[in-house]
Amino acid sequence: MAVSSDYLDYVRDQLSGLGGVTSRRMFGGAGLYCDEFFFALVDNDTLYLRVNDSNRADFTSRAMGQFRPYPESPQLSTTYYETPADVLEDAAALVAWARRSVAAAMAAAKPAAKTVRRGRSAGRASAKRRRERER
Repeated sequence: MAVSSDYLDYVRDQLSGLGGVTSRRMFGGAGLYCDEFFFALVDNDTLYLRVNDSNRADFTSRAMGQFRPYPESPQLSTTYYETPADVLEDAAALVAWARRSVAAAMAAAKPAAKTVRRGRSAGRASAKRRRERER
């Protein structure tokens, strides 16, 4: 992965209408986040947006390629697709596409684990089991 600072600045500028976008350098490329949601990546000065079933057709209907982190293993691809040039060049269109990618990232995020509240007897039972294992 590689990305030039100029290209990354351009992409961030084009996405300024989205709000809350930050980038983090990783493995020579960059990940783009909207709040805490990882919705895009930049590799070799190419922007890839997150997809799921709700927005995949936007990309496949234009024959956009998937991000493939391992060229020698093309069967390993990701849920990120290359952004069409005309979309990238139109800030309003890019923000609209990026919003759908943020929604895909949010849908993919696993909900926080629910905390199970135990009653006093359950707590005593586990303490008893711990003591028995220690013997």
